[in-house]
Amino acid sequence: MAKRENHSVYTLLVQVGRSENDGLPEDSTGAGLMCYATGVDEAEAVRETVAILKQADMAPLDVTGYGTIEERVAQGHDIDPDEQELMDRALAENAIIVAQMTPFYDED
Repeated sequence: MAKRENHSVYTLLVQVGRSENDGLPEDSTGAGLMCYATGVDEAEAVRETVAILKQADMAPLDVTGYGTIEERVAQGHDIDPDEQELMDRALAENAIIVAQMTPFYDED
């Protein structure tokens, strides 16, 4: 799919709980997903990400937005080449990329 000129890539941290068939480790209580999502604004990127995760049998609980790459650089974030490549891919494919998944566990 061609890049839409008015789209940007947003960095989102999505916390998910447990649901049947979510693919998370059996003994985890949920996970944090670092995602790169396209949208005309951050609200659209969040809506689309939540919708896709629900389709994947995941249970989104909370989303924290970190802005576009330009906003992140302005805030002093270091963007490594691998992260830049994933963001470029998300924009080129008008896609949502889950770049990292960190399972959460109860601390007993």
